[in-house]
Amino acid sequence: MFRGDTHIKNTALVAIFLGIATFVVSCGNNRYDGRKMDLNVSPRQIVNDMSAVQTKNGHLVMRMSSPLMQRFKNDSTGIAYELFTGGFDVYAYDDNGLLETKIHSEKAKHVTSGKTEKWEAYGQVVVTNFLKGETMVTDTLYWNREKKKIFTPCFVKMYDPDGFMQGYGMESDEMARNAYILHPFDSYGIVRDSNSAAKPYLDTVNFIGPVLNRNGLK
Repeated sequence: MFRGDTHIKNTALVAIFLGIATFVVSCGNNRYDGRKMDLNVSPRQIVNDMSAVQTKNGHLVMRMSSPLMQRFKNDSTGIAYELFTGGFDVYAYDDNGLLETKIHSEKAKHVTSGKTEKWEAYGQVVVTNFLKGETMVTDTLYWNREKKKIFTPCFVKMYDPDGFMQGYGMESDEMARNAYILHPFDSYGIVRDSNSAAKPYLDTVNFIGPVLNRNGLK
């Protein structure tokens, strides 16, 4: 009886030992080797629900937001960049604090090299100037913050209260106040009769109601 128990115990120990050995070998084969990670192509920082604000003399100038930001840096070239995926929005305000311009894109990239920087927006890029009632749609947009300009060589559609334009290439100041298409085609304008009762464009984004005088009258 004693010898039988010993044989059973020895058999169980052998089985346990083989199981542990198999587990160790299996884990060893799949063990992650940190030396294989290339930091030049891996994100150094990941930020969810990113939001940034720029102010001047205590007044809001610009606001940016994105669901996801990934920061990369190449140590050999010194080039650093941020990728914004899942959507990217820029809001720009005029000197009176009114929301004047919004830029929305599906993706964006911010590249810095030394003292230079470059912004690129991709996907369905929509630029809206709320004060003028203008909207531009393209698939790629570049933003030069040093020269305060936005531009693209790609196909552009532009809508405003006076008509529709389309063509290739667009240049404008960064607030999209004087945007123009370089090579337009098949565009049209709306001719308004000065005596007609057509309603002028109304900025519904910044509109808070009629301006009242001291007596509460318009």
